[in-house]
Amino acid sequence: MTRLAQFKFRLYVAGDAPNSTQAIANLATFCRNHLPDRYEIEVVDVFREPKRALAEGIFMTPTLVALTPPPVRKIVGTLSQTQTVLLALGLLDSAA
Repeated sequence: MTRLAQFKFRLYVAGDAPNSTQAIANLATFCRNHLPDRYEIEVVDVFREPKRALAEGIFMTPTLVALTPPPVRKIVGTLSQTQTVLLALGLLDSAA
């Protein structure tokens, strides 16, 4: 029996801006549908933690950082394009 990879995400948002709330909802739906019981999400509000965002090289929101499994990947946007997110996370073969 192979153990499926666990995913750890950090989503940088700008308060309750429409794009930020959409990204949070889209990520939650994506994880429930494609990574059930295999994910952890941390949301970081850049208005509350601007130094952290800058230290981690976040200059646009929303930005998703996929911390695990390696390699670390960054996706900017509302995460509304499911196929693009799957491909960026290595969950979809680029030939598909």
